[in-house]
Amino acid sequence: MKWHKGFLTGLSVLAVTLSLGGCATDALKLAPESADRPWVDGENKDAARDKVSDFGVQASKPLPFAQGRIAIDTSREYDLAGLIDIAQRSNPSTRIAWEKARQAALDVGMVEATMLPMISADVVGFIQKNKTPVDLGILGTHDVRTTVKDVTPFLAFQWLVFDFGERAAMASAAKDLSYAANVGFNAMHQKVIFDVTRRYHEYGATVSGQQIARQTLANSKAVLAAVIAKEEQGRATAIEVALARQQVAQSELRMVQAEGQRQNAYQGVIAALGVGANTALKIQTGSKRRLPATIDPLTNSAIEAALARRPDVLASYAAVRAGQSGIKVAQATFMPKVFVAGTLSSSSNSFELGNLPSLSGGSKGNGVYIGAAMPIYNGGLRLAQLEHAKAGAEAAAETYRTVQNDAITEIVIATNTLKTALASYKASTSLVSTSQVAFDGALEAYKNGLGTITLVREANNGLLDARLIQTDAYMASLIAAANLAFFTGSLTSVNAANNLGSGTLK
Repeated sequence: MKWHKGFLTGLSVLAVTLSLGGCATDALKLAPESADRPWVDGENKDAARDKVSDFGVQASKPLPFAQGRIAIDTSREYDLAGLIDIAQRSNPSTRIAWEKARQAALDVGMVEATMLPMISADVVGFIQKNKTPVDLGILGTHDVRTTVKDVTPFLAFQWLVFDFGERAAMASAAKDLSYAANVGFNAMHQKVIFDVTRRYHEYGATVSGQQIARQTLANSKAVLAAVIAKEEQGRATAIEVALARQQVAQSELRMVQAEGQRQNAYQGVIAALGVGANTALKIQTGSKRRLPATIDPLTNSAIEAALARRPDVLASYAAVRAGQSGIKVAQATFMPKVFVAGTLSSSSNSFELGNLPSLSGGSKGNGVYIGAAMPIYNGGLRLAQLEHAKAGAEAAAETYRTVQNDAITEIVIATNTLKTALASYKASTSLVSTSQVAFDGALEAYKNGLGTITLVREANNGLLDARLIQTDAYMASLIAAANLAFFTGSLTSVNAANNLGSGTLK
């Protein structure tokens, strides 16, 4: 029977389709076979099946190396301003923030585009051929062939005229989020300036540490020379010589350690710049900046001014406004929408029957429609969306309060840290002066036979510790100043970074 043949044909087509497409779960063969066995590339699965479990990944080909965006003059010696300039142009984080700001701006444009009419052009065409057997009696059975063709282009117009403020609220939320992204872009540049400044001062401290270690080594060699001179005169023991040589060896070890610290600090600078770790730069250090003795007390007006310019606080408040707009968007979904639509079409068709002349024709049509859509029931979806928007707005408000409190805490701690660092630097400066006098006196006394090598070693070590403490306190003061400027939203330019540690802190 004909229906039986058609049914079998359909089953055959279905079977072929299933055999070609397979089952979706067959894709599991792309995943690891078990939780305790390594994943192996399909090409190497049979060869590695009997080997000991090795969770390494076979590299098929070298990955492309990410090139830097700017050319760096490695023959130039860079100061802090030059390093910040490199970072702002090369650090990927600033470009990422820029692209996000551009996306947020485009979101505003996409929402505003929904307020304009939408016009679309479509073309629908089809061709249908039929073959129908006709019994003509004594003439037998003949096939009658017919062909129908039709092409219809459409021009459609649609405009949502009124929606009770839904799109306006969406546009307002998008603008707030765009503002937050723009503020975040500037905030990222502030962070880059801060990171480079902090790493630069840390590097400068290690360079000073090298100089201190070098001077300590020179002092140790001077002590050893004094001990050997006394030994030649028969006034020093072998133990004194051994202790002096021991201190020289310790000083040489400190030189090696100081170089390692400098190299690590250099890599910190390179990481803050966002350039390749193998980049060779010359960094200018050694310029001492005058530090104030103290800073003015922190006032409520200063805190309020800082909060008003902190990017994270501003962005968080923009999120609060966007959350309120989100509630308006959800509320508008309960209201009707009024729209205007129109169509303009023109069709051409033809009909062919066997060898008879073809029949062709065409038609045109247009229309304008005004309508309204009123949501009635959707299973509580709109109500859930409204509650979701309210929860999001509440969360944004609490986040804003948290960000404000955290910002105030950061400002207070940064202020206290800077005060402590400045006081430590002042005390360490006095300590270095007295330690230098003690070492010079101990060494001179030993040379004149009035002291012991133990006192000289202790004085030398004390001088070393005092100088390192002073260097650390100086670096800590500059970094603490950078912290305070960053947390108050004032570290916004190269000039601001260069003025750290000057009298303008007061």
